[in-house]
Amino acid sequence: MLDNKTVQQIEKFVSIEPRSINEIAEYLKKNWRTIDRYLKEIEEEYKTIETKTFRGGTRGALKVAYLSTPERVSSTKFQEELEERILTLRRKEDFSAFDIFQHIPEKNKLAIVEDEITEESTNLQELIQILKETKKELKLFSGNLSWINLKKGEIDLFNTLEELVKRGVKVKVLCRINLEGIENIKKVLDLNYKYGKELIEIRHREHPIRAFVIDNNSSRLKEIKEPTGKIKELDKKKFIFYTIRDKEWTEWLGKIFTKMFNTSIGSDKRLTELGKLISTK
Repeated sequence: MLDNKTVQQIEKFVSIEPRSINEIAEYLKKNWRTIDRYLKEIEEEYKTIETKTFRGGTRGALKVAYLSTPERVSSTKFQEELEERILTLRRKEDFSAFDIFQHIPEKNKLAIVEDEITEESTNLQELIQILKETKKELKLFSGNLSWINLKKGEIDLFNTLEELVKRGVKVKVLCRINLEGIENIKKVLDLNYKYGKELIEIRHREHPIRAFVIDNNSSRLKEIKEPTGKIKELDKKKFIFYTIRDKEWTEWLGKIFTKMFNTSIGSDKRLTELGKLISTK
């Protein structure tokens, strides 16, 4: 049976260089038929690996697996424009999640607008319920992982993340890995050591999206609108939460994530270099 730990082992193995089925079978100590089945499932479910067969139909056929770096993600002009902006912009203030939300069919979306956000008044309960729906993989577009510190009474987002890891859910994170947020990064990565599962992978990337992508089936996006200070314009800070349960658009956002993730710097290297800066103080 293919579990998330095995998926991650295969992803890491082929990320170094393309691997044949026999190489992966030897690495995982399984037969080639099992590995072939695993690769087909990863291609269909996670879309993080692709395969290519050379000399197909001959006795010398060779099937090779490699990390997916999709060049074509978008299928419409609207998606192409949004993709270009997401890939090139760095600050959350430069992109509005509403530009995605407006294209979703009415029956597949929900928006919640709040004037004030504190630890006592966030929509934590709703967010936690959405996160608990995750069965296989959670993709996170984050700023610096500060959201893990949000809690209200017994409701705790970090505890929810920990529960997912305990259940074997794969977690991939794109965020800034810098001195300001280094404690958040370490706190999340420590869950790998605590449970010995190595299911969490964090990579460094500045981007304008703040979102959770759940199993490529649903997503939750957030944006903040600041007051303009002008007469008859926005006079209060607004927090907007968009819940999208549209498979086509969620898969598109998941592909954007994968495209960015596969070309970003891993946390190991980033934390090592940051550690050198800290040690020189």
